[in-house]
Amino acid sequence: MAEPLTVVIPVYNEGANFAALWDALSSQVRSPFVALVVFDFDEDDTVPVVRDLIARGETRLQLLKNSVARGVVGAIQTGFNHLEKGPVLVVMGDLSDDLRQVDRMLTLYQQGFDVVVGSRYMRGGGIVGGPWLKQLLSRLAGLSLHYLRGLPTHDATNAFKIYDREMLRALTIESRHGFELNLEITVKAFLQGYAIAEVPSLWRDRTAGKSRFQVWAWLPHYLRWYLYAFRPGAKISVQRRPRAGDLPAVR
Repeated sequence: MAEPLTVVIPVYNEGANFAALWDALSSQVRSPFVALVVFDFDEDDTVPVVRDLIARGETRLQLLKNSVARGVVGAIQTGFNHLEKGPVLVVMGDLSDDLRQVDRMLTLYQQGFDVVVGSRYMRGGGIVGGPWLKQLLSRLAGLSLHYLRGLPTHDATNAFKIYDREMLRALTIESRHGFELNLEITVKAFLQGYAIAEVPSLWRDRTAGKSRFQVWAWLPHYLRWYLYAFRPGAKISVQRRPRAGDLPAVR
């Protein structure tokens, strides 16, 4: 029997969005899942919304306080550390991710892919709203890594991904700032020979709350892992799970 999906949701004052996010997860994801909502501080306005849902009988929800380092990287790693079995999906609390694609992503994971990316920049994917500079930089990074370095995804920087638990435990995660974690894991997985696939995903900018994305502050950290992908040396063929053979990424 396949292990249920664990959804890690890092939050920072997403109280205005969380009820709608939970409705979307519950209605659009048919596969069994549990959700870990990770917060930094007790006053976060997401916390009472989640507690209310749990009090109403939502057994798939769990609140976790960030135990690694304050910020999104620490929150995601807290979720990873709590993971006991099965695949893990990272979802943002602002309703930006295309949850309609989760079951499709999970099917690819079950076929043997270690990383499954919700891709904004492959055919069928897209972006609605958001800062133009952020879009430009992430598109340039994703497409150049795909076409120049050969990564099997057009969107290495997106946070919306499924990861294999054993792969995460085998990798040494060094990220400390912002969402660089997503790029680091994808690049290291590629260089170590793990199987990566992607599905088209539509990203929509938030309609409530405030984004904490800091382009200029986080750019050097993204650049570190972008350049890491081009370091000399061939990929190492490490197989922690059965590979998916020559199965193509879903288009």
